[in-house]
Amino acid sequence: MEIRIGIVNTGRELNFETSASADEVRATVTAALEQGASHLDFADVKGNSYLVPTANLAFIELGTEESRRVGFVA
Repeated sequence: MEIRIGIVNTGRELNFETSASADEVRATVTAALEQGASHLDFADVKGNSYLVPTANLAFIELGTEESRRVGFVA
């Protein structure tokens, strides 16, 4: 699933794909915001880790869980 994160006062967005489901990501983000956590921790499909400060979150967009098609579709 693709995740796109906007950070306040930053012109670029953080984009990556994760193996977690949309429900898992949504639950993690909701719990962190409700508990007042200082950051969120995400991991992508390649094993990279991302720490995002919750105070600077502008938005989090959760993409579809479908894999992309390769090739031409008639």
